[in-house]
Parts: sequence; C-alpha cells; structure tokens
Amino acid sequence: MQRNRFLGDILSTLFDRSGLVRGTDDTRDIYELCRALISEEGEVSGQKLAATVLERYRALEDDDKPAFFKFMNDEMDVDAEALTMLAAAYAANPTPNAFKSLSQAAEPKRQELLRRLNQPAGATADIVAMRVDLLKILKANPDLDRTNQDFVHLFKSWFNRGFLVLKAINWDTPARILDKIVAYEAVHQINDWDDLRRRLYPPDRHCFAFFHPAMPDEPLIFVEVALTETIPGSVTKLLSEGRTPLEAEDAKVAVFYSISNCQKGLTGISFGNLLIKQVVAELTMTFPDLKDFVTLSPIPGLNRWLETQTEDEEHGHIASAILDQTAQDQDLRAMAARYLLEAKRSDGMPVDPVARFHLGNGAEVYDIHANADTSENGLAQSSGAMVNYLYDLSLTESHHEDFALKAIVSAAKPAQTLSTAALSAKPKETTS
Repeated sequence: MQRNRFLGDILSTLFDRSGLVRGTDDTRDIYELCRALISEEGEVSGQKLAATVLERYRALEDDDKPAFFKFMNDEMDVDAEALTMLAAAYAANPTPNAFKSLSQAAEPKRQELLRRLNQPAGATADIVAMRVDLLKILKANPDLDRTNQDFVHLFKSWFNRGFLVLKAINWDTPARILDKIVAYEAVHQINDWDDLRRRLYPPDRHCFAFFHPAMPDEPLIFVEVALTETIPGSVTKLLSEGRTPLEAEDAKVAVFYSISNCQKGLTGISFGNLLIKQVVAELTMTFPDLKDFVTLSPIPGLNRWLETQTEDEEHGHIASAILDQTAQDQDLRAMAARYLLEAKRSDGMPVDPVARFHLGNGAEVYDIHANADTSENGLAQSSGAMVNYLYDLSLTESHHEDFALKAIVSAAKPAQTLSTAALSAKPKETTS
C-alpha cells in the first residue's frame, strides 16, 4: 500500500493525465504553429496547438534542432528599436499604460511561447528535455544563449521552492523511482539492487528527493544520508558491505555523503541549498539526539590543481608525490587543505565547485581525510582525499553572508591547522 501512496499527494494536485491533448493533423510546419500559438489563435486553441508543436519537436532529427532554436532566438527576440522608443516614452511620462507597454516589449516573444507550450499535461518535462538539446548545441552556437537565458528565467519561476515536494526514498518506494535513483547517482555509483538496498533499508541510512507536481515520476535532486556515531573519514567504510548497521537512537551525526542533480535540463537552477536545509529540519524532528550535520564530500578539482603546482619551490615536490601516489597521508591532507582554503578563481571564489556549493550554503571546511575514497574516480580526481563540510546551524547564515559578500572561506580548527602544517622536506639530490 505504501507504494501506491508514495506520490498520492503530488498526483492529487494534477488534472487527470488521461486528458492529455494529442497533436492534431494540422499540416502547418513547426514554425507556423509556433507563430499561431503566440497569436490570438493560441489564446483560443492553445492546448491543441502546444501539443502539436511539442509532438513535432519530438519528431525533429538532431540536425534540425539548431534551426528551431535559431528561429526562437532571432524571430522571437525583443524589438530593440521599439523598446528604445517605449523606454523614452515611459521616462517622459511614467503612466501605468506606458509601463505596461514597456514591460510587454521588454519580454522576448519566446518566453510567451514557452509558457503557452507548457499548457498540455506532461509538457513541463518536454520543455526541460528541450533545454537539454539546447545546451548540447550552445557551445557551437553561443548566440543562442539569449534563448537559454529565457529558459532559465522561466524555470526559476516554475521550479521555485513553493512548488517542490520533499519525499523520503526508501525500499518501499515504487521501482520506477528507484531505477532513476540508481541511474542518476552521480557521486558514488550504485552497482546493483543489493547496493541500493544497503543505502536505503537499514535504520541508519536515509535518502530524500525533491519532486515537482508537473513531473511526479522524476526526481529533481536527491541526497543520501548516513547516521553515524562520529564524523566519518572514509566513504569506503561508510558504504562497506560488511558494516554493522547502527541503531538510529545511537546516532549523533548526520552525514550527507552524496548529492545528485537529476535533470540536465535544469542546469543552473539551484535546489541543493533548499534540499539540505529541509532535510536537516526533517532529521532534527525525527532524530532529536543528532548533534552534528556534516558532509563527506569529494574534492573534484584537487588533482587538476596539483598539476599546476609541481614547479612550485615550496611544495612542488609534494604535489608531484601526490600525483605519483607516493606521498604521505599527512602531506596529502595538508595540500588538500591549502587547495580548499587558498586556491581561488579570478573572481575571488574557490576553485573547487563542491567547495563553492557548500560554502555558499553556509557550511565551513571542517576536516580532510586521506584514503577516504579509493575508487577509481576518487583516486583520479583527488588521490583518494575527501573533506567534511560542517553545517553549524547557529553559524550558517553568517558564514553564507561572509562567503557571498566577501568570498571568505570559513574553516574550522582542524582544516586551518592542516593548511599551515609543515610539509615533508624535499629529498636532497644525490651527486655522482
């Protein structure tokens, strides 16, 4: 029965999917149909026209899709000349009518096209998939970023927090959802159903995902959580097949060890910050004895950064040793701390993308561990090192402000100590 109830509260907000409007036998091409959709005809027959456009788009070959986006980008752009005149008129006489005219002219027609395309049931998923196609061709067609920005603008409204539904994912979740959790896991691969069971079934393992009512079978983002007695330093041990599950009442730490975005079409729409905060609230209510909320996170840019440091007079020999996998654990931890606390982009933000995410959420760099992820990917990206980011609920707001306004990297004492720790001496060159 739990399987049948899983998405009941989401589905109850939707109209019957049996009412899906199918494409018609309209003989007009996709471009004429789009023009009709944003005209008065679209106000009368919008659902049928939208369904027909989406059906025609799904039938396009990949080679034909750039032309469709160029049509959206150019023909459905703003009229800059008219906008300039309306802006001048509004500046001279800012009446409500002048404001309305200016606002309408300032919005590209393609935004209204996308809104009207979103009328049929299931259309939201089609439009998200449409952006996946756009992102694929964007690099070769940078001018299309105008259209891409309109997708992002609308998605930020359509997928704002008020529409998102948090759901616990467990072993009773419908198989169609569990299949997608396996497929979308982006941090620590789920090898089979036994592996998935170990992450969902024991009382000290939890998973939460955000869903949207318009896409009830598609997780947007999910986080996997382990309850532990102490702050862990190895995902290999955390996911070990032979570990003994911890009784939930003995748990003192909630560990976010994997966060995976599921929809490529929603790239640039941030859900992680909201997800972590709500999951913390859920866990706090369910397990009031929890004391710490931490991550066990990858350091994906570490080895790339080390490759740029091999000629450094002070630590080049350590960088080379880490890349050769001959370095001492303490040296690896120290260099990882320097990378996370000191390596910056030109805008002053940290180089590491995972660091930017968690620091931007108000976390602090807590501690760094060697031999924490000995998988092929873990060794390739960070020589096995991982980091804990600590979410101190009393400090997250101030940490967030410091990071957002001043690019300050908040770090706890263990990480600070590592970043200034002495490194192993450079071997003396032998002479013959």
